[in-house]
Amino acid sequence: MTHQRRAVYALAALSAATFCYVTTEVLPIGLLTLIAPDLGRSRSEAGLLVTGYAVVVMIVALPLTRVTRRVPRRPLLAGALGVFAAATAVSAFATSYEVLLAARLVSATTNGVFWAVVFPVAISMFPTNIRGRIVARLSIGNALGPVLGVPLGTWLGGQAGWRAAFVAMAIFGFVTCVAVALLLPSVTPQQSAGDVGPTPDRHRFVVLLIATILAVTGAMGAFTYMTVFLLDVSGFAAASLGLLLFVQGSFGVAGTWAVGRFLDRFPLGVVLVLLGLLTAAMLGLYGVGASKVLTIPLLAVAGMSFSSLIAGIQHRVMQVAPSTTDMASASLSVAFNFGLAAGSFIGAGLLATAGVRVIPLFGGLLTAAAIALLAGHEMSRRRRQHRTDRGDWPVRPAHGRDAEESEATSVRT
Repeated sequence: MTHQRRAVYALAALSAATFCYVTTEVLPIGLLTLIAPDLGRSRSEAGLLVTGYAVVVMIVALPLTRVTRRVPRRPLLAGALGVFAAATAVSAFATSYEVLLAARLVSATTNGVFWAVVFPVAISMFPTNIRGRIVARLSIGNALGPVLGVPLGTWLGGQAGWRAAFVAMAIFGFVTCVAVALLLPSVTPQQSAGDVGPTPDRHRFVVLLIATILAVTGAMGAFTYMTVFLLDVSGFAAASLGLLLFVQGSFGVAGTWAVGRFLDRFPLGVVLVLLGLLTAAMLGLYGVGASKVLTIPLLAVAGMSFSSLIAGIQHRVMQVAPSTTDMASASLSVAFNFGLAAGSFIGAGLLATAGVRVIPLFGGLLTAAAIALLAGHEMSRRRRQHRTDRGDWPVRPAHGRDAEESEATSVRT
């Protein structure tokens, strides 16, 4: 009982750590208008604090995960959080844009290793039959970042200056680092990585990563410019944006909690259903986004399905991981950050050329392509398996002497 209670507390600490990372990664988006003039830079240059962060994660996640694969997991996670907290503190007191950017990039180097290790470590503390539920519980921290962390950080920045928001995240990161160091049981790399997924399959793994890139590119292209869509297409007042985004985020948290009930029984089915809901919401926003009454539930469905989808994909990746699960998680982190950067970039191009109304259409088409890829690959595998089970070559009936010899042989056997 004591071991189980400690595992639950350790899981809560790890979930808090995911909250720290997600919030701090995107916090500059809410503080752009404060950071840029204070450091004498344009808003686009301040935006590089987020873009550069994502690029560094894409570059270093896989090699750093490979280099640290033999490091015990408790000191590795605690060390990553310690460096993260220190880099965030440096960000808070940066005297120039260059120092702030450098501190952000240092924090990003720990990001890739953290996400590669945190899920395998979390599931190693619990029975294998509830791994999906554990992934969902851990992912609640991810979902809370945009709906709670960023709005609170933006509010604190508006009240006390942007540096205060980074100070708060540095303190929270340090407290989380101590909690992880004290609560996490000793976990060897072999225990956390699990060598390979329970059903390793290289082809399924690669297809899942490609589908992830498609889905995240489409969703983030739409979500990055959702406030512009709500203002220009739906006609909401600027004062209502905070409440609308809270609705989107709160449904994401609720969905992430609920999806854990089904992940262990229907790992691929959950991913496909959530992709379908996300596609329907995106295409619905394109079709009826001018209606305020219809936009609100579509926004809620989009937030719920996307946040839950991240947990579903993470669980599925660790199931079909062809190598160690930490390397598989690192690959997923690279795919996710690539989709995030690509979605924001393509969305900006569409906003400048075709207008904001078509961005949800773009997102819906990409998520539909992700469904087609995953479902098509699975159906093709099952058809091939069915043909193999039946036998590719029909057996010619034996006649005459051949039949007699065959029967005699079978009797001797």
